[in-house]
Amino acid sequence: MLVKVYGSAIHGVSAQSITIEVNVDTGGVGYHLVGLPDNAIKESSYRISAALKNIGFKIPGKKITINMAPADLRKEGSSYDLSIALGILAASEQINAENIGDYIIMGELSLDGGLLPIKGVLPIAIKAKEEGFKGIILPKLNIREAAIVSDLEVYGIENIKEVVDFFNEGIPLQRTTIDVRKEFQEKIHHFPNDFSEVKGQETAKRAMEVAAAGGHNIILIGPPGSGKTMLAKRVPTILPPLTLREALETTKIHSVAGKIGTETSLMTVRPFRSPHHTISDVALVGGGSYPQPGEISLAHNGVLFLDEMPEFKRTVLEVMRQPLEDREVTISRAKFTVNYPASFMLVASMNPSPSGFFPDDPNNTSSQFEMQRYMNKLSGPLLDRIDIHIEVQKVEFEQLADKRKGEQSDAIRARVLRARDIQTKRYQNSDIHYNAQMGPRDIEKFCELDETSKTLIKNAMEKLNLSARAYDRILKVARTIADLEGAPELNSAHISEAIQYRSLDREFWNV
Repeated sequence: MLVKVYGSAIHGVSAQSITIEVNVDTGGVGYHLVGLPDNAIKESSYRISAALKNIGFKIPGKKITINMAPADLRKEGSSYDLSIALGILAASEQINAENIGDYIIMGELSLDGGLLPIKGVLPIAIKAKEEGFKGIILPKLNIREAAIVSDLEVYGIENIKEVVDFFNEGIPLQRTTIDVRKEFQEKIHHFPNDFSEVKGQETAKRAMEVAAAGGHNIILIGPPGSGKTMLAKRVPTILPPLTLREALETTKIHSVAGKIGTETSLMTVRPFRSPHHTISDVALVGGGSYPQPGEISLAHNGVLFLDEMPEFKRTVLEVMRQPLEDREVTISRAKFTVNYPASFMLVASMNPSPSGFFPDDPNNTSSQFEMQRYMNKLSGPLLDRIDIHIEVQKVEFEQLADKRKGEQSDAIRARVLRARDIQTKRYQNSDIHYNAQMGPRDIEKFCELDETSKTLIKNAMEKLNLSARAYDRILKVARTIADLEGAPELNSAHISEAIQYRSLDREFWNV
């Protein structure tokens, strides 16, 4: 007897339906699994055999042929255990499962018949709804993630026996539903940190506000203990809240990577990723034999924080250049290509010298050669892609001992939101959403300069030897500063402040 069970395979951040055809006949004995399965799927026969035996069934001693179609698409992972097991039971007529084709069925089996969680549940559920399936049957630990998708029956199970009884005896499964909008609104402003906890550093806070308002990349330069990491961790608290569309987009990526907690359905705050400096280029941008999203994709719609940026391998930093411009990363292999979104805000930090101090600090023990070699770890093209460079000075004792609280994140975020609203209206007829995404045409249209401003930026370019890309960055940042003030036109004050945010272009750094 031939039975078709439906599962799903992940490709990039989307899913593709897989038909698992199980044929059992009496013309011999054997277990044949075809359709480009990987080792984890090939080993499923042992898990399935033990699981079925422990719930009172067995793999029949007949010729079993299992085809996973489309046969030219590689399948990977252990998430097909449940669908293959049910297909074998139905094809060998041990159970009656007439309506098994109405559901997407996925799950990894343990030897006692229990179900273990799988990756990529959200894109699988979205695909199931698109293709008209009645529902989806998954391990119980994955159901909150799948229940985000409306108008799709979502059933969570703890043991394969529950599914067998559902199809064979009509014993109903418990359906899970979630009010996504209600849950999203309840958790959208939950942050463990706040800018009011940062002592001093008013200039750095201002730079962070400008960066958040325009979606600009920023690098913090300062001695150890000056608060660079503390400032960076609080950036998500002043960014605009995720929209529901962005939340779904972000959750899909984390779902594919298996980073969604069992108690989480929808990501409600912007991600903050802080990889260690020993990370490889593949781990950062994504890839591998079976491609997975990298840290830059996990930071999509959020913040990627690179602490002590010069300590990262140069090859790792250089592979970010293209994603920083295109806001997506393409992983190419001989037989396929995968695109991962990577629209993130880069926040980096570094010491001003190998010893950790500014060149004019008495504690600085680095020679001129050592400082030059240290600075050369960051290439010019990469620094050009970082809009704002800000120096973070050592915090004095008086500021640390001051009991007064600083400005709260809520107040800063309110100003950021007003600036973003201005940008939303400005770009409503284009594909961009905030100032950092402006291209040459947009800069020419929205960043017109008066004569005083032109003279000011001309002198800065000549003195600092700025590149054309740095010129564009200054205009983008100036546009954001004007938006924070609610000013329709740029003036010399906006340009002047934007130029001050190019520390690494100054002669002071070219020691």
